[in-house]
Amino acid sequence: MYGELIPLGGGDPIPLLKKNLLVGRRESCDIVLRFANVSAHHCQLTVIGGYWYVRDLNSRNGTKVNGVRVTEKRVDPGDILSIAKHRYELRYSPVDLGAVGPPPPEETEANILSQSLLERAGLVSRKDRPWKVPAPPASKQPEEEPGRYEITKELPSEPPPNLWKLPPTRRPEET
Repeated sequence: MYGELIPLGGGDPIPLLKKNLLVGRRESCDIVLRFANVSAHHCQLTVIGGYWYVRDLNSRNGTKVNGVRVTEKRVDPGDILSIAKHRYELRYSPVDLGAVGPPPPEETEANILSQSLLERAGLVSRKDRPWKVPAPPASKQPEEEPGRYEITKELPSEPPPNLWKLPPTRRPEET
């Protein structure tokens, strides 16, 4: 067993028997919640690096962690997971699930957008980018300021002469 969901309104604990669980109203789900306000495929629970993560599957009534609606988030031991209006405490031991060291940092939207997809995949480094971030005043000089770029390649002063020339158009023969 990889942990359990404890219903806060009373009821039997729900054991987490696999590391990847589909939660919803359908009988085909790993955890079936027979409530009208729970979507057929409501959310997915997954263990990554010893910690449980929840991902909302575009449910109608949402998924929350500690009262905050989420699309994807790490759920720490003792956090309250809300599936629609149904609240559960998630109990587990990260060490028992293979976690080593402190929990991984939360990735916020600002952090995600500060790098290109190629950078996040490790296919290009920041120094290989064709643009430079403008240098702030000498008094305060962070490494880079995401979102503001200066193009270093100069553009030609005039467009090529044939840029706007279009080939002559033919009209269909009129009968």
